[in-house]
Amino acid sequence: CGVEHLFCAHAPTTRTGDDLFMRSIDLSGKVALVTGGSRGLCKQMVLGLAEAGAYVIVASRRQVSCQALEDDIESRGRKGLAVAAHTGKTEDLDRLIDEAYEHFGRVDILINNAGMNPTVGPLSELSPDLFQKLFDVNTKGPWYLASRLAPKMAAHGGGSIINIISVGGLKPSALQGFYASTKAALHAMTKVMAAEWAPLGIRVNDLAPGSYHSDLFDSAATMPGFLDGAIEASLQKRVAETEEIIGPVLYLASDMSAFTTGATLVSDGGYLVL
Repeated sequence: CGVEHLFCAHAPTTRTGDDLFMRSIDLSGKVALVTGGSRGLCKQMVLGLAEAGAYVIVASRRQVSCQALEDDIESRGRKGLAVAAHTGKTEDLDRLIDEAYEHFGRVDILINNAGMNPTVGPLSELSPDLFQKLFDVNTKGPWYLASRLAPKMAAHGGGSIINIISVGGLKPSALQGFYASTKAALHAMTKVMAAEWAPLGIRVNDLAPGSYHSDLFDSAATMPGFLDGAIEASLQKRVAETEEIIGPVLYLASDMSAFTTGATLVSDGGYLVL
């Protein structure tokens, strides 16, 4: 049939566009682990994965908050697991992996979402201890969790790892030096993970959100000029709703992105264009 093979009578007909789309958004039987997943954008990621059929492990520092989200998942007829774990502590991450495999026997999707940005300020006024604290949670923790999970994921066929960075890691601004640098480091680490783990059947991408409504954003929006500045920094002249994070996450987690690895999906309303 030559170059027109896609239109030949003998060409495969089982992978139509509609069939691929419907299959790709179905995460039934998949196990997803989301760190920092008890509120805000994290919560929406967790609920979106659950609605798509995945079993979801919710990990953050507070067991009570994780348990509330597990209860929410199971009230929707899905299965969840709440595990209290501090992303900056490797011993907590080892325990998190053990509990995930004891409960579900596998992890197919990892979303390294936990992060922190406790303060902003001029570089000359920030402390080494603060830098270490941010680095441990924003960069070292995601590296450690992904690197210890990767061999296990490979043993059951691979999977998808999504590192949540920020447009701040791609377009740093004044007074955000520590946060931006730790997210930029995770962005670079994502590329290395993708290159090293492609032979294992593991795709690794990062997602860079812009301004989304969340507990963290909305509390900061009480500062004079913050909300107006965020709106003006977007080509769409708005702040995204929390639920809008679900689409980018499901794309990277599912077979819809089967040929995508080492990439950065930016969801910022056009902030990087300005």
